[in-house]
Amino acid sequence: MHTVVERELELRLVLSPERSIPVPARLTYRSNDPFAVHITFHIGTEHPVNWTFARELLVEGVFRPCGQGDVRVWPTKVDGRSVVLVALSSPDGDALLEAPAAPVSAWLERTLRAVPPGAETEQLHIDDGLAALLAPTPDRGQDDLWPCEPLAGDEGHDGE
Repeated sequence: MHTVVERELELRLVLSPERSIPVPARLTYRSNDPFAVHITFHIGTEHPVNWTFARELLVEGVFRPCGQGDVRVWPTKVDGRSVVLVALSSPDGDALLEAPAAPVSAWLERTLRAVPPGAETEQLHIDDGLAALLAPTPDRGQDDLWPCEPLAGDEGHDGE
């Protein structure tokens, strides 16, 4: 069974030090994609904007600046409120988003209870998949993995 942890939240798109606008967003975490968090921004268009990045980046970014390149996260205070800033960069442009720290932290805590740090790989069931791929089928022995007869058109012509 897979767990989904979601939270609707109003972020602020920072346009300048003096001006920001509200952006409704949904934070989503899925235990079947245990290393990632997903943020969907509802920006008033037909299609929302989706971003996916490492859960660990957001967890660390609540406490200290982290990230490079496309996603950077850091805590700060704005008008006496604790917030988490998320800087996103893409070929289409850059955005600086401000999220209230308490709801983001509470949501992250729920994701960490769903899949504790270090247990992410277990959620992927990689060992089970590999075992299934490598297991001999019941009607064949291990030495009988290749077809005995060549496939049609597979006969060698050796210069003929």
